[in-house]
Amino acid sequence: MSDVLIVGGSGAIGSALIQHYGALGDRVTALSRKAAPPWVQGRGWLHWQSVDEQDSASLNTALEHSLSRAPGIIYLCQGWLHDEKTLPEKAISQLSDEHLLQSLAVNLLSPARYLQALMPYMFRQPGVKVLVLSAKVGSITDNQLGGWYSYRASKAAVNMLVKTASIELKRRNKTATLVTVHPGTTASELSAPFQARVPAAQLQSPDSTASRLAQVAARLQPEQTGLLLNWDGQPLPF
Repeated sequence: MSDVLIVGGSGAIGSALIQHYGALGDRVTALSRKAAPPWVQGRGWLHWQSVDEQDSASLNTALEHSLSRAPGIIYLCQGWLHDEKTLPEKAISQLSDEHLLQSLAVNLLSPARYLQALMPYMFRQPGVKVLVLSAKVGSITDNQLGGWYSYRASKAAVNMLVKTASIELKRRNKTATLVTVHPGTTASELSAPFQARVPAAQLQSPDSTASRLAQVAARLQPEQTGLLLNWDGQPLPF
């Protein structure tokens, strides 16, 4: 039995990761801004904690309990692309402060708060692996299509955040691994408006994505720390 910590457990990928590791017989702690959904009931291997990440006391209390189990794998699964009112920008004329700030709040500030709070644990925990979900569209080198200004910018920023934190981490714990991962296009609320344009073979179910991410985590090595990885474990350009 191993211990896994999943931040963002209420999302499609986070929920699938919870159930993937539970099926393996692992103990899982899930943190979320939302209350535990009904399917959590009766799962003794799962501990769900609601947390207000903007309140440092709430965040630290939640992590204190979570880290007491010494998780060897930690996922940060926060992500936001659009809402009912606003779709990703096709042109810079569509860029708004509200959309950009929301993208940065969820895709950058949220994982930044958790990494800051988790770092003392990561400094001392042998072999810990931390995977921060990002997106291939956050690659500056790979950007050939343009558009999606807010999402691309926030994901590029989280890639840099993780890369920078990985350098600090490596100085203190050479056995630790901290990476960003592109999970691939997954059937979820985030991707729902765009799924018709995705070839059927490329659209993954949340369960399939969780299985692929778990394989990436299982194969991670400390020399990979700081990389942006694809869903198959191969490095992507920044």
